Amino acid sequence: MEKHKEAILEEIMIEHGNDLVRLAVNYVKDRETAKDMVQNTFIKCYENLDNFRYESSIKTWLYRITINQCKDYLKSWNYRKIQAKNYIENVGVSKLISTEETIIKMEESKEMKDYIFSLPPKYREVLFLYYYKSLSISEIADITELKENTIKTRLKRAKERLKLLMEEVTVYG
Repeated sequence: MEKHKEAILEEIMIEHGNDLVRLAVNYVKDRETAKDMVQNTFIKCYENLDNFRYESSIKTWLYRITINQCKDYLKSWNYRKIQAKNYIENVGVSKLISTEETIIKMEESKEMKDYIFSLPPKYREVLFLYYYKSLSISEIADITELKENTIKTRLKRAKERLKLLMEEVTVYG
């Protein structure tokens, strides 16, 4: 009987395995965890195959087991613990990264200001208003009493000059 049961299970796994994994991924949002859920489904299927009454299709039965496995997992302490741990790690890492990034940005900001101040005033002005004051092109045009296309051109040329300056520093130190 066991050989026969194993053959049936193998056939079921081949026929329904991929569909069940896709179903489980929709619930648990993680492919590896979904595979674990489907593996548990097949274990339950094997354990209860003798009791299956064929009142519904085997596919429907497997779907129901998989969905229940996923729901149980999502309610489990283990899942909640993992979610909490991931949240804490992400917040902790983001705080660490943000502090490090802030220091780097401050240093880069000082360098950037030096580059910007080496540009002609007409370019400095639009860069400052656009990037440091977050004004739109039209707002800058109103303030400077220039046409929007002039502002766009100056921004473009200012960025090109900055890029050249930064490349020179990288190449020549």
